[in-house]
Amino acid sequence: MSYPISKIEGLGPQAIAKLKEAGIRTTDGLLRRAATAKARKILSDVTKISEQQILDWANFAAMMGVKGISTGKAGLIRASGVNTVRELAMRNPGRLAKAMREANDRKKLVRVLPTEKSVARLIENASKVPHKISY
Repeated sequence: MSYPISKIEGLGPQAIAKLKEAGIRTTDGLLRRAATAKARKILSDVTKISEQQILDWANFAAMMGVKGISTGKAGLIRASGVNTVRELAMRNPGRLAKAMREANDRKKLVRVLPTEKSVARLIENASKVPHKISY
């Protein structure tokens, strides 16, 4: 599922405007334009946004593309120390659920925490997602 780029955590109005000027309006559009290191370099040159920041936003957009992961859950997963879909696919459900609970206690990101069973489903869904970003 594709979302407006404004749904990406940490993307402010100026960055949104720069990305829109470059023709990027959705998370899928960002993923297409930031899929490779070379593409991120070109996008960085066009937008004057650092390649690392573009990669960070692209990883968040990819996380939002996993079935069952909303913007809030994507933020919670990242606050738990998981930054990419590949990392998510390799996590232990019990440990990740605990880390998510601890992160939410600190940051209050979501009202309802996912259960260990639902975290296991997210991990399973992440393992089925084709990789859209190369490093």
